[in-house]
Amino acid sequence: MEIISLLALGVIAGILAGLLGVGGGVVIVPGLMWIFHYYPELPSSHLMHIAVGTSLATIVITSLSSIYAHHKRGAVIWAIVIKLTPGIIVGALIGAFIADTLSSDTLKKIFAVFLLFVSIQLGFGARPAPSHKLPSWLGSSLVGSVIGVVSSLVGIGGGSLTVPFLVWCNISIRNAVASSAACGFPIAVAGAIGFMITGWNTEGLPTGSIGYVYLPIFITIAITSMLFAPLGAKLAHSVPMRALQIFFALFLAVMSVKLLFS
Repeated sequence: MEIISLLALGVIAGILAGLLGVGGGVVIVPGLMWIFHYYPELPSSHLMHIAVGTSLATIVITSLSSIYAHHKRGAVIWAIVIKLTPGIIVGALIGAFIADTLSSDTLKKIFAVFLLFVSIQLGFGARPAPSHKLPSWLGSSLVGSVIGVVSSLVGIGGGSLTVPFLVWCNISIRNAVASSAACGFPIAVAGAIGFMITGWNTEGLPTGSIGYVYLPIFITIAITSMLFAPLGAKLAHSVPMRALQIFFALFLAVMSVKLLFS
């Protein structure tokens, strides 16, 4: 039952990663928190840390598959990715160390409130002014740092922040999703390494863990998420752009409410 649930979680995460450029963490983290009830060997005081660390590790694999699918369609704006990446890497490492000082319940609340805020902003916020453009290298680095910190704290690929930011900068939703998928890779690598380091000497972690990354679950989810990310990318290029944006906002709102009251 646990294996089937993990494989199904990987399928959903992979499709959403390609479709919305979110890395899949917005569904992997709450999904793992539910599945962890079947793993009594996991320490209850660190469940959220393990969920976040393992989610980031799976996003490393999923993002590569999603990036390739979007790149083939010419949708990734690499100049944007290069501008945001330095700040993203620094921020993701900082976020992992901040997360190690917080309780599991606090992390869950941060994650839920963050998702709700972004969903409201994206779904019902005013359209950006035509003058809004991507900021300079310094500004992009600062934005990337914020995206990296928040993403690493809550175990996501950054799309929940990167996509709304790029849309605000008048980048089309399809290009925003594709470029966000590319930004998810450095976030996931830096964040996963950070959670491995901070959890390295933590007592009570099960066999098969590297810090807060639980390898058996990571491998199981990564298999199906990698296979299904290209399907999500294909869907992202076939649905109307406004419908894609509204679906993105509703998805985040549902996940936020579910996590707040779970």
